[in-house]
Amino acid sequence: MKLNIKVIIPLIIVSGLFAMITSCGSVRQTTLPDLKKIPDSFSKLAAAPAEALSWKSVFTQPDLKKLIDTALKNNLDIRSGVQRVLVAGLNLRLSRSRLYPRLNAGISAGLDHYGDYTMNGVGNYDTNFSENLNEKQRIPSPTPDYFAGFRSSWEIDIWGKLSEKKRAAYNRYLSSQAGLQWYKTQVVTQVAELYYELSALDKRLEIIQRNMLLQDRGLEIVEAQMAGGRATALAVSQFKAQRTATQGKQFEIRQAINRVENELNLLMGRYQGKVGRDTSTMTKVLPREIYAGIPSKVILARPDVKEAELELAASNADVNAARKAFFPSLTLDAYAGYNAFKLPLIFSPGSLAAGFLGGLSTPILNRAALKNSSLVANSGQLSAFYNYQRMLIKAYQEVSVELSALDNYKQAYRLKSSEVQELKNAVSTANDLYLSGYASYLEVIVAQRSVLEAEMQQVDLKQKSYASLINLFRALGG
Repeated sequence: MKLNIKVIIPLIIVSGLFAMITSCGSVRQTTLPDLKKIPDSFSKLAAAPAEALSWKSVFTQPDLKKLIDTALKNNLDIRSGVQRVLVAGLNLRLSRSRLYPRLNAGISAGLDHYGDYTMNGVGNYDTNFSENLNEKQRIPSPTPDYFAGFRSSWEIDIWGKLSEKKRAAYNRYLSSQAGLQWYKTQVVTQVAELYYELSALDKRLEIIQRNMLLQDRGLEIVEAQMAGGRATALAVSQFKAQRTATQGKQFEIRQAINRVENELNLLMGRYQGKVGRDTSTMTKVLPREIYAGIPSKVILARPDVKEAELELAASNADVNAARKAFFPSLTLDAYAGYNAFKLPLIFSPGSLAAGFLGGLSTPILNRAALKNSSLVANSGQLSAFYNYQRMLIKAYQEVSVELSALDNYKQAYRLKSSEVQELKNAVSTANDLYLSGYASYLEVIVAQRSVLEAEMQQVDLKQKSYASLINLFRALGG
């Protein structure tokens, strides 16, 4: 039986297109696990509803506000983050532009030499013998090709592939904005942490200098007693050693102050500058109380959680776009302009030309690459999901820990303050007893050392209280 090639070829094409469309189901979309439910409450400390947080209402010291304002304006990482947001916005515009036709204006020139045994070569040779042609219409050999006009191409988004790419770009644009807001929160809290660390260092230096004065007076007393035969050289050496050790600590603190000041200047985008601070903050109560409120409302409002959520939405759009890449693409091409094979005739009315072409194409040889792209998109979606779940759990844990820390450090500071007062009384009593001959010089030294250590620990607890306040502000979204 003789096969009719005119029937077979269309059947092959139609069968191939059908196979391409139906086989895209071989790449299955990943089913995401269920999100773990957020607990209903943090703790008993979170009884009041959460307020709209503002760093200006939490960090009330004028010097600190000035430092934070400077950092938000000049921080180089924030400026870099602004550029990343701009790039994400430009990518969104680019993805939108793919939904519309492309129109290009162009001028082109070419030259073709056709062989004697080609269709164009034979056709042009035979056409030149026609009596219907005038001299201008005769085809030269080699044959030039001049074009000046417009060309347009438009991929019709019949399956929504380009729309999914636009949705992914839009979510990433929103994600970049949330990421920038989260980093601004980090800068605010970093400046606050360094400010309170600097205030604590100043307070420690003040405590050491005050204790050095007490130790100097104690040394003078012992030296006077040794001159009168009431004390030994050993007692004098012990007092001198204690004073020398205390003097050495102040230089360690000065170096730490220098380090923190430079870190603050880095956050503010400058080489150097005066860093104002108030040492009395270490003896004041915390600026204000912060309540966590309802966990789901607090956690879902955090910029970093929003960023992860939007990345998950973008990855979902990537998956959909990767799956739809298997479907045929409908493209419309058109051109209009002047076209001629003789340059002097190109802009004549007879050289006006126009054309239109519509085509449906589907991937065949590159299907393996498309399949791998779809699998990569599925894995990226799962990764984004797990990151989002991790961010939810992390946010809940951070708020819970800092709520507990605020209360515990408050109680510890109260008890440490009582201890410091008792030890100060003990130093005064030890000095009196020593002068009366009822206490040894070692008891005086131990009492002085104990009050110094207790005052240092008191400053540490206050600094940790401020750190908990800062961390809670960050954990609640800033």
